Amino acid sequence: MEHNGILRVGLVGAGYVAAYHARALRSLPDVEIAGVADPDEDRAKALAAEFGIARVFPSLDAMADAHPHVIHVLTPPAYHAAIVLQALDMGCHVFVEKPMAETVADCDRMIARAREKGLILSVNHSARLDPIVLQALEMIRNGACGEVTAAHFLRSSDYAAYSGGPNVPAHFRNGSYPFQDLGVHGLYLLESFLGPIERADIRYYASGIGDANLVFDEWHGTVECARGVGHLYISWNVRPMQNEIIVHGTRGVMHVDCYLQTISLRKTYPAPKPIQRILGTGLNSLSMLWKVTANTVRFVTGSLKPSPGIHLSIVKFYEALRKGEAPPVPAEEGRRVISVLEDVSRRADADKHEYLAERPPARQPRILVTGGNGFLGRALVRRLRESGEPVRLLVRRPPQRLPEDDIHLVYGDLGNPTVVDRAMQGIEVVYHVGAAMRGGPFEFQAGTIWGTRNVVDACEQHGVRRLVHVSSMSVLDHAGHQPDVPVNESSPYEPYPDRRGLYTQTKLEAERTVLEAAREGRIHAVVLRPGQIYGPGAEQFPPSGTIGIAGRWLVVGSGAHFVPFVYVDNVVDAMLRAGEAELPNGSIFQLVDPDGIRQSDYIERVRRSGRRVRTMNVPAWLLTIASWGIELLGKLLKRSVPLTPYRIRSITPLWPCDCSAAHTKLGWTPRVSLTEGLGQTFGEPQG
Repeated sequence: MEHNGILRVGLVGAGYVAAYHARALRSLPDVEIAGVADPDEDRAKALAAEFGIARVFPSLDAMADAHPHVIHVLTPPAYHAAIVLQALDMGCHVFVEKPMAETVADCDRMIARAREKGLILSVNHSARLDPIVLQALEMIRNGACGEVTAAHFLRSSDYAAYSGGPNVPAHFRNGSYPFQDLGVHGLYLLESFLGPIERADIRYYASGIGDANLVFDEWHGTVECARGVGHLYISWNVRPMQNEIIVHGTRGVMHVDCYLQTISLRKTYPAPKPIQRILGTGLNSLSMLWKVTANTVRFVTGSLKPSPGIHLSIVKFYEALRKGEAPPVPAEEGRRVISVLEDVSRRADADKHEYLAERPPARQPRILVTGGNGFLGRALVRRLRESGEPVRLLVRRPPQRLPEDDIHLVYGDLGNPTVVDRAMQGIEVVYHVGAAMRGGPFEFQAGTIWGTRNVVDACEQHGVRRLVHVSSMSVLDHAGHQPDVPVNESSPYEPYPDRRGLYTQTKLEAERTVLEAAREGRIHAVVLRPGQIYGPGAEQFPPSGTIGIAGRWLVVGSGAHFVPFVYVDNVVDAMLRAGEAELPNGSIFQLVDPDGIRQSDYIERVRRSGRRVRTMNVPAWLLTIASWGIELLGKLLKRSVPLTPYRIRSITPLWPCDCSAAHTKLGWTPRVSLTEGLGQTFGEPQG
């Protein structure tokens, strides 16, 4: 294919890594990006706008009109083989992201087709061409470590959280994805330092502490190579992030930090061992300080590129292409990695399927509880079980020990409509307690907004008789509330939810979603707004109007405000009545114990129970001044901040509370008084 000195390049895939490719290609004077193809038109247009790419295509087929000479394949691994073969048939050279493909058979087909067509096929093993790795390899060749005996690859990472909806991110679909994404780096890097891989033993684990959607978030491997043994450890839980290689040799130990772009080398010195260690540590510390400072300057000035390995890999690929030389990473290298990766991937995918296999129910439940592992959810499930009622729970991950036969578990994310639909099969009553309590926008979007949409849609689809939705008094206007004005179900909503924070913002949208569906007659729903729920197991929760930070409770003001507490069993009473009683569709009930307690008195009760609690009273005016500065800093950095003047104005608990609607229409009266509830929570006060 003629190109008159200018190579036209097509990008297939506009995801995260595409920006790094586009940035590198724009730095090459004899390369023109002819277009980007992605079925997600908005994503493709965003990439095109950022990098000045003239044309956007829905597919590689459509991109043929741009007559590209080279195709970069930047899609999820499952699509690599088909797209590479198609690009080769179009007469294009191909640069494919790692891993090369999912199977050795696919790799063989790709290699054979490239040879048949006389075209170049290369894989982006970018970490091997990271400048700091190339420097480390050169030092080792020059004998810096003596004879190399072993190497460790250490990597931690995270993925953007699932924000809910039908499009589950690729990294959460298969059990093998984490290793296909990062394990491939470890394999070819160990091969670079220790020679060809001869045998590998890769193990994976579900830690139970990371993102439940990922499942296998801890990976360990022993890799036997021609010149030594390699070890790899990849984690989605370890913090701070690490991307490091440690090379062990007979004359020194080398530590390569790919994030900091630094190398440190511990060697032996002609001195007693303690002096050796002191001398080595001191010299390395001084060297590290200088290198980190220099690299910071390089990064700020632009001479050190983001993800420099990707940048250099692309530059070297086009240098080889112009010279008619073999590419820096031949396709055969990609195939060798897949020969190890394929079996591991197949096992991980099968094991994920088995891990998430759901035991069929002993008796068909008629009740579904979301959020059943939370404080309120657990109390509700206990009460339902006491009545002999079989219950279905939608939970994010399998428990360590399976529950009794009267509990049926469905595994998955509340934000996933397919999972919620599966959980709704045969259900008559839904207690929707699940919602996000922590995290960022994605977590709250999935757990609260999408979770509630999915529950509402599934209730409608399956003809559920009653949805009991647990909302919150946080959806009401706190900053505008006038003291001594009773708060009830008609009190105004929060007028500026985006200024209150993600919890209020998403809980308000979720409540409105439920009430709108009820008004339209799509579902039959009751909304409950409990105050601050307390009880055994919630002893460490600070009272409303305080800020829990670094193990300390900051009380805004004197602590004289009353807190709208409600005992957990009293809330469960109201939920059970709401699930069975004849009530108007869209009813809202506020749930607060009538006997109030001031913040300071509650904190004193916590102390008298023998629990250590550190508190500090902070004047509201002082926090307001501080919040002005924090808000300004957030605006300058274009970041959300936890403290703003409006949040300080909104922190005062709502009081007094009028729960007459719950008393008269729901027939609810708090069965456990505040005095009894505090006694059951904290025991009898000590001296």
